[in-house]
Amino acid sequence: MRDSRHRAASVLAAAVLVAGLAGDLPGASAGAPARRPNLVVIVLDDLGYSDLGCYGGEIRTPNIDRVAADGMRFARFYNASRCCPTRAALLTGLYPHQVNLGSNGRDLGRNGATIAELLRAAGYRTAMAGKWHLSSTTPLGGKERGAGHMAWLNHHANLDRPFADVRTYPVNRGFERHFGPIWGVVDHFDPFSLVEGTEPVKAVPPGFYLTDAITAKSVEYIRTMARDDRPFFLYVAHCAPHWPLHALPEDIARYRDTYRGGWDALRASRYRRQVEMGLVDPATHPLPPLDGRGPDWTAMDDADRDHAAALMAVHAAMVDRVDQGVGAIVRALEETGRADDTLLLVLADNGASPERYLNPGFDRATETRDGRPIRYEGRFEPGPETTWGYIGPRWASAANTPFHYWKAESFEGGCHGPLVVRWPNGLKAPRGTISRSIAHVIDLMPTCLDLAGVPYPGRYDGHVLLPLEGVSLRPVLEGGPAATGRSLFFEHEGGRAVLSGGWKAVAHPRGRWELYHIESDATETRDLAAAERARLAELTASWRAWAGRVGAAIPKEPTGP
Repeated sequence: MRDSRHRAASVLAAAVLVAGLAGDLPGASAGAPARRPNLVVIVLDDLGYSDLGCYGGEIRTPNIDRVAADGMRFARFYNASRCCPTRAALLTGLYPHQVNLGSNGRDLGRNGATIAELLRAAGYRTAMAGKWHLSSTTPLGGKERGAGHMAWLNHHANLDRPFADVRTYPVNRGFERHFGPIWGVVDHFDPFSLVEGTEPVKAVPPGFYLTDAITAKSVEYIRTMARDDRPFFLYVAHCAPHWPLHALPEDIARYRDTYRGGWDALRASRYRRQVEMGLVDPATHPLPPLDGRGPDWTAMDDADRDHAAALMAVHAAMVDRVDQGVGAIVRALEETGRADDTLLLVLADNGASPERYLNPGFDRATETRDGRPIRYEGRFEPGPETTWGYIGPRWASAANTPFHYWKAESFEGGCHGPLVVRWPNGLKAPRGTISRSIAHVIDLMPTCLDLAGVPYPGRYDGHVLLPLEGVSLRPVLEGGPAATGRSLFFEHEGGRAVLSGGWKAVAHPRGRWELYHIESDATETRDLAAAERARLAELTASWRAWAGRVGAAIPKEPTGP
């Protein structure tokens, strides 16, 4: 199957080059630039909106901060609230429900082509390093159910077994090369479902750490692809800082005392920096209360505060290590002479995560490969692979400053994330610009195609493609006025929202619709649902029409007081 797809892609590319066809086939448009840019997309996993230094964070991210200083930051960039849905939307330019990823753990549908498939057909080199999470992640069944599945997860058995249908792997969705995990949650020191192409990686070398391995492969791919005169597309999909909280001791040490003041103090300090740098305006971004149940920081005993501070220190260390990798990627681009012609994007798949799983199961191992038990509960020193820690809701709320809530929600803390862009030869907006344009992860596919001069086709590899939902961000990158008039829609596990005309209707799973004037209340602090019933009805009707069109679940609305 893989060979047949590669042959199909080669035939398609040849047809484009010879005939310059448009419509059914991607090809060079009449307005295509003489030198098409390289495209590098770097995604962090479960990153808080304010974790990066250039978004108000105290975490050391000098490399991403330099990318922002040389390029632009988006203040109003949206995602699909969760790992799988965001990755599906990013790669296809469609809402995740349209390509079978309205929920986690499913195969990416064929009614949307990936960026890699269309760019490769049009002459680009393509490679991916990191987390895929767009193949059906199904536990072992039959005789291998239960203990057999856990043995697989613990690297004790079934080491040759595919982790999903290999026809759904990245190398069969447009990427020439891929190194990384197929599933979503992994031990960062010894990841389950790690593959090279379609082959399982049966063992990792001593000292292995996934963030560094993803960076090393990315640098290797850049150096290899840069030897070719063709442009390239590189997708770098980190697993960090997604739980479990695993980091290197030298990185953790930098943050050992950073979070002893607690989550309220962290939220206040990040908000102050955001205001000082002009990212947020207190008049339109009032700071809401900290979200999440639990004791106040001052009501906890010293041991619990020490443990909580240590958890956040490891989260910070994981972000720090990704930033070190971004520095290595930028250096590789510079050393190969490709930096000026490369559009580099750094973003997150959703907000910081409140999740806390206190037991093994499905994608959470019981012990390490060498038989050491993994600890989930109680006080422990987080960081090594024998502990699976989580930052929990209070730290997640602080990490998403100034927004409400977190990953999986359609409130701003779940679906509103950073986007940093650098493109020396193409970015015409002033260096260091903060863009107020409304943008969404569905816009990355049309942006990549636009800059590459590749029309979006009606068909690919025998499949009819749905029309793109996103729009090209090229006008914004070229210094055009902020684009704020569009409508965006959200749904994940019953959480839902519609953003349109300066207003946002939003609901928790199984909750009532709330209404916010997002232009004057960007942090969702004043619910106007009762005062603006007609407006709310109009917005929710548009959401239901969208949900019906894309195949999102339409929940029964709550009744009663």
